[in-house]
Amino acid sequence: MSEVKLVVDYEAHEAGETMSEKLEALAASPESQSLTSLIIGDWGGAYENDSSYAIATLVRLKDSFPALRKIHVGDMSGEECEISWIMQSNIGPLLEAYPALQSLTVTGGSGLSIEPLAHDNLEELILITGGLGKDVLASVAGARLPKLRHLELYLGVEDYGFDGGIEDIQPLLESGRFPELTYLGLKNSELQDEIAIAISDAPILQQLQTLDLSMGTLTDKGAEALIASAGVRRLDKLNLSYHYMSDAMVRRWQDTGMNVNVSDQQEDDEDYRFPYITE
Repeated sequence: MSEVKLVVDYEAHEAGETMSEKLEALAASPESQSLTSLIIGDWGGAYENDSSYAIATLVRLKDSFPALRKIHVGDMSGEECEISWIMQSNIGPLLEAYPALQSLTVTGGSGLSIEPLAHDNLEELILITGGLGKDVLASVAGARLPKLRHLELYLGVEDYGFDGGIEDIQPLLESGRFPELTYLGLKNSELQDEIAIAISDAPILQQLQTLDLSMGTLTDKGAEALIASAGVRRLDKLNLSYHYMSDAMVRRWQDTGMNVNVSDQQEDDEDYRFPYITE
């Protein structure tokens, strides 16, 4: 696989360089014809400039990247830009411009939308945020993605953009919405207990191989529903890492014989439970 990451760092941004120029240079290179994976890092002051110009340029140059199958928009460190500060935009046009795309990852939820969210070949959708808006959740729930196998949502917290509730997540737990889905990640959430309880008897468990509820505020309350679930016990893999479960609950999971990750136990103080990624 041929992969390129493009970044406009602080010095380059101050000097007037743009992500559009970098994309145009890449499109003009021989490498563009065989490029399969493109990572868009900081597009220059991502805390004040949204991704729309980069998206528009990538859409305009679609014929220059015939082999492109994987795109990540917003891959940057906290030193470059805190995740909650990353200014995104409507990513939907990328899906229309690249009908052969198989994987889309977006980091940063501020200003994010994905309209229309429909694609015949997308197999992987990953949204990494400190707070995912309920409008985006609604777009995902209503998406037409017949080949989607991997759905991974970092839901985050209210202070950084999550404005929904369990009722906005519930539609994702229905069977048949994504017929090929085998991996579901509903993670990094301050509602991890509510999600665990809701999914413990959800129809979608019958089609999943992997359930990922990691990086959130899971306690014994949610874990109790999971450990009692026949649907959960049939999974190939369960990821509960970074959690607030008790020592006793961790031992119970270890005694099940399941392929379950209960690492990274946090000290439980009810007033100080935070998901792994917020700001």
